[in-house]
Amino acid sequence: MATIKVKQIKSKIGYPIDQKRTLQALGLRKISQVVEVEDTPSIRGMIRKVHHLVTVID
Repeated sequence: MATIKVKQIKSKIGYPIDQKRTLQALGLRKISQVVEVEDTPSIRGMIRKVHHLVTVID
């Protein structure tokens, strides 16, 4: 299955708890951390929810 690289570009401080937990579920803990996750509709939805905190790397 295809994968996506996701990088955290902004701090989660000051954002709602559900967005913090979404970052945690994606495996992101620090700014500039990059994780590789499977490209599934549920992961796409999680990325869309925190799109202002992360970026997708090609």
